[in-house]
Amino acid sequence: MLRIIDAQTGEPVEAAPARRGLTRVEAHARGLDPTALRVLLVADVLVRALELGGTPVWGLLAGERQQAELRAAAAALGVRPLEDRSAAGPGLGERQILHVVADEGTAPEGVRVGVAAVEVSAVAGRLPREPAAAVPGEGVPGEGVPPGLRLGPLGPLLDGDPAVLRLALLSRRRSEPVRLDARALTEARETLDRWRGIVAEWARQPSRPVPDEVRARLRAAWEDDLDVPGVLRVLRWVEGEPELPDGARFETYVHADRLLGLDLARDLGALP
Repeated sequence: MLRIIDAQTGEPVEAAPARRGLTRVEAHARGLDPTALRVLLVADVLVRALELGGTPVWGLLAGERQQAELRAAAAALGVRPLEDRSAAGPGLGERQILHVVADEGTAPEGVRVGVAAVEVSAVAGRLPREPAAAVPGEGVPGEGVPPGLRLGPLGPLLDGDPAVLRLALLSRRRSEPVRLDARALTEARETLDRWRGIVAEWARQPSRPVPDEVRARLRAAWEDDLDVPGVLRVLRWVEGEPELPDGARFETYVHADRLLGLDLARDLGALP
């Protein structure tokens, strides 16, 4: 059962208190900046985690300004579309409402899912450009920023393979500040390249089910206050565990990517 620490009370709450009851996830963003983009990314991963547990979810965006730019940046990052809160009406009888908001932000009464700030280093630079293999808006990272939109400091970070930025943001717990510098982005790039390559290699082997122990460890991580870095640690263990067959490694990474949204199977069929 997914539990979230309420930023207002410091206490854990059930993200979906009623079995099969509707949960509303509402992302609050004041405008276009790296922290606001992280808020939308956390909301996206939260929606994915709830759906993996069988919970119906209604995702909304409550924004004050620059919504077109923010939605374009989020789509490039693989964030699935969120409905406009101002046009959504009073509600659909949801049993839980989760407000995803920056630590210094404001939100209506309810459970607050706090998101720490993002700092972008001036030397972070432009991400290496690669051909996009994903359809923008379909929940996987890809080039999807319409021409003419000004994305400020986010522009260079999204002008390449946006999955690198997504992984860099996911590599810290949402309660911890993130500094996006050249080192963080290089580490994310190297990890993503390695994982996509080995997933393509593992795909050539006979498929095997995700081991029960591994599935349990993945779920235990993301159900513990959405501990995505814990999920990444499990994947690193799977990568180096000699007793696991490659077919099981492949299915594990594909399963985890339903939460992570990194398009880890992108290079399938690309190896000679």
